Amino acid sequence: MLTELELGEIDHEIAKFPIRKSACLDALMCVQKHRGYISDETLKDVADYLGMSPTELDGIATFYNLIYRQPVGEQVIRLCDSVSCWIMGYEDVKKRINEKLGISWGETSADKKFTLLPAQCLGTCDHAPAMMINDRLYKNINPERVSTIIKSYQQEGCDHDKTSHRAYESESAP
Repeated sequence: MLTELELGEIDHEIAKFPIRKSACLDALMCVQKHRGYISDETLKDVADYLGMSPTELDGIATFYNLIYRQPVGEQVIRLCDSVSCWIMGYEDVKKRINEKLGISWGETSADKKFTLLPAQCLGTCDHAPAMMINDRLYKNINPERVSTIIKSYQQEGCDHDKTSHRAYESESAP
């Protein structure tokens, strides 16, 4: 069952579109923000609210890699596995993540803090390899930087929305 807060946010998104179900992706994002992922029951509730079939909405939800259909960790690591990142050494970066967190593709760490997912492209091929943790993009990464970045996320009370963390984002940002 959708909460009043979720319904209010969905209604706000619906108002932006001429057709109610056009807000489906935004509606899913609103609910996911509060719940962490979209369960089958939640998907059905959103579909009913938008006047869609659950199958139609699931097709949209599973197409977009930012909609999670199963629980994920507090921090979602998306590691780019495109050709550019592969050529520039993403496999060593992935190996370091595997070692540091004990997880591979699609897995969540035992403490439920991290989930590792592949990303087809993060749009920064000139700064490969790249990864995102939640909404923060990291460019020109290597195994050593990955260790430092992950350690910073593991620290209690670390706020990654502050600009003081920019030093980790890119060593050669334009």
